[in-house]
Amino acid sequence: MRIGIAKRSLAEAAGMLERIAPAKASQPVLGQLLVEAREKTLRLRASSGELDLELRPAAEVEGEGAVLVPAVLFSQLVRALPGEYAELRTVPEGLELEGGSFRTRLAVADAEAFPAFPEPGGTPVKLPGEVLARAIGRVRYAAAHEEYRAIFRGIQLELRSDRLRAVATDGFRLAVFDAPGVSGPDLKPVIPARAADELVRVLKEADGEVALYPDASRVVAVGPRFRMALSLMEGSFPDYERVIPAQFALEATVDAEALRQAIERVRVVADRQSQRVDLAFGEGRVELAAEGEYGSGREELPLELSGETPMVVAYNAQYLIDALKGLKGAAHLRLSGPTSPSLLTGEEEPGYLAVVVPLRV
Repeated sequence: MRIGIAKRSLAEAAGMLERIAPAKASQPVLGQLLVEAREKTLRLRASSGELDLELRPAAEVEGEGAVLVPAVLFSQLVRALPGEYAELRTVPEGLELEGGSFRTRLAVADAEAFPAFPEPGGTPVKLPGEVLARAIGRVRYAAAHEEYRAIFRGIQLELRSDRLRAVATDGFRLAVFDAPGVSGPDLKPVIPARAADELVRVLKEADGEVALYPDASRVVAVGPRFRMALSLMEGSFPDYERVIPAQFALEATVDAEALRQAIERVRVVADRQSQRVDLAFGEGRVELAAEGEYGSGREELPLELSGETPMVVAYNAQYLIDALKGLKGAAHLRLSGPTSPSLLTGEEEPGYLAVVVPLRV
């Protein structure tokens, strides 16, 4: 087989696949990248055992064949190629990679040893790829990082007949994003957050509609030039709707970016462990204050208020910053009490809401 391809396209695809292939795999074959020419299409694939990604970048393809090459080495070589064009050729001694004045030959392994791609089945859920990427990206920050928190390290995708909802929570904060544009059966798969990160990266490079094929153990996503199989998390996602407050003692409207920047400045002197920032709400203003080992900081912002004042609420600064990030224009912060969950929404992004639990002090 002979493959001609733009060096940039090959480098981008190899870089994505290098992230999938585990550096220290329990099965050596999972450290390999599958290079396959079939039906005049280039197919590049990597697998971690739980996440499987196949990319089909535009290329000129002659002949057919398939080989395995070390994923990390291949990606490094492609990035280092001079020139704007790359060629791949199978020869009796392996796989030749050429770009500009540089040529190298890689030893290859038998492609038959690579695990088969999980074939999708059932009725797909179809939606625009950009909608799915935005939904996942808007809630990702709220997923837990700790290994022991199990299901909290996932993102639940609620696929309904009229909308897509993405939900993430670590037990201290919650992010929800609703988007229209879904067609298909109602499902609620929970995808590992790290796997969702890779799906977002692929979706940002892809155009058009994406079909999701969920079953009991995985979701297969199929787009115009890719397909990805993601193993689902075991267990039930928490009943997050019960922590979304419905009654509020105080409601504040403030410029989202101004509030985020103020929190960023004040947090510099906050306690390193708790990241505590106090928000004191009074007539037409909020005063932000933080204190730590090296000093204290304060800043005041104007805002619109309705409800019970004065009220002081302490938050983890990073939690508020994450919730505000991406919001433009006016943000609505609704407080149910000094120690009860607070609700944050944005005027210009009606599908998004965040819940942040105040610090108990």
